[in-house]
Amino acid sequence: MLLTLQPQERNIFQLIGRCARQINVPAYVVGGYVRDRLLGRATKDIDVVCVGDGIQLAETVAGHLSPRPKVVVYRRFGTAMLRCEGIEIEFVGARRESYSPDSRKPDVEQGSLEDDQNRRDFTINALAVSLNEGSFGHIIDPFNGLAHLEQKIIKTPLDPGHTFSDDPLRMMRAIRFSTQLGFTIAPDTLNGIAHYKSRIHIISKERIATELEKILMTPKPSVGFNLLFD
Repeated sequence: MLLTLQPQERNIFQLIGRCARQINVPAYVVGGYVRDRLLGRATKDIDVVCVGDGIQLAETVAGHLSPRPKVVVYRRFGTAMLRCEGIEIEFVGARRESYSPDSRKPDVEQGSLEDDQNRRDFTINALAVSLNEGSFGHIIDPFNGLAHLEQKIIKTPLDPGHTFSDDPLRMMRAIRFSTQLGFTIAPDTLNGIAHYKSRIHIISKERIATELEKILMTPKPSVGFNLLFD
């Protein structure tokens, strides 16, 4: 399946694709931007994953823009961000993650696109769009995220125990997305939240508060709070 692109999107994506070829790394748009575009929701943030050095790709893209935008680099996380035509674009290298039981901060190492999609929280957030020659615009959907968008389902890409134990904040994100989008949480995913609920203790109060605030900002926050209670 191809993602239908608006002219502004196409220009930005083609530029990123050309820059990725210049430094010989495959590149993809991933996550929330793809989800929201397919749902027809407005979004101004683009996440780009490349199988290589995301900071180098950001610097290369910036060098082809006039005036050259400032590239904000977060070297500790291997990410970089720039603004282009009012859109915030974040670049990161594909990675795999491993977690210790008492922390949601992972050990990170370079990985493939498959590794990067495996570490995503939900199938609808694991969708990727190729920016590469020969497959430009094609949607890569290893976990049936497109079907789950149609069915309005929140489901983890891997076993819920793996997804939630690694990063327990994802349990609250499942409920927040369900409330925001009007989606149903898949039974195995909802059971996983109930089973791993005690893991939330490793999450900071600030991160928990942020998710609660996002639930409060939805049209019907009671839906989310009933799910939290259940």
